[in-house]
Amino acid sequence: MTAYRRFALGLTVVAVPLVLALLGPLFVGDPGPRGVSFTLGGGHWLGTDFVGRDVWHQVLLGGRTVVLTALAATALAYLVAVPVALVSALTRVRRLEELLMRPLDVLLAVPSLLLILLVASVFSPGAAGLALLVALVNVPDAARIVRAAAGEAAARPAVEALRMQGETWWRIAVGYVGRSALRTLAADAGIRLTGVLYLVSTAAFLGVGVAPDAADWAVMVDRNRTGLLVQPWAVVVPALLIVALTMGTNLLFDAALEKKAVPGAKASREKEGRRR
Repeated sequence: MTAYRRFALGLTVVAVPLVLALLGPLFVGDPGPRGVSFTLGGGHWLGTDFVGRDVWHQVLLGGRTVVLTALAATALAYLVAVPVALVSALTRVRRLEELLMRPLDVLLAVPSLLLILLVASVFSPGAAGLALLVALVNVPDAARIVRAAAGEAAARPAVEALRMQGETWWRIAVGYVGRSALRTLAADAGIRLTGVLYLVSTAAFLGVGVAPDAADWAVMVDRNRTGLLVQPWAVVVPALLIVALTMGTNLLFDAALEKKAVPGAKASREKEGRRR
């Protein structure tokens, strides 16, 4: 029951920012006239922001970029990391493994946010460019984690038996090694999505990938923080939505993994009881 309650709680928490981010722009309506900066009331039930725009209108518009950029960056990171890790784990050529993994170790030594800021100082990435940058800095870490999980599975006698049976590389890599590492991959995905959301939000907070006055939750926190004590909703609401998105994602992945672990653990206990 604990896992189901955690799953329900995570689903409830993550549903609010997701619904606002994905469906908000469809129902946002006309922005209306601007009011006085950092005021409450006057037809603006969450008040106005630093330039007098309606905060609720900006909240409805500001989540899609954050969510889609984070999801795209996570997917792109695994799209590169998983094949590299599987090839590295299954290859018998030491030089190929070194060629694949050592450049990633060099990239891993550079702080992620610093690398994003360095590239952004030369180029001006949009949302797509920001997704590519965030994916790039996440590839080395994701590849090492998948490589460790896949390497343990690749060393099992079952893999050698599959090779002797003449199974294809795809069948061995995806059908056996990939499935064996799936649980580790799912656990890492939950943590990584949270880290990607942090990077995307921080980069947007620093003005990378978005315009300074864009309707974006992270930009809203940055631009409206000067009026926090006067009109707190312009900062508190987008900040809470970002926190809910990251916290709910972690709860969902934890509960999903725990629910998968319970049946196996129960079967093991029953088998041990029969043995005794």
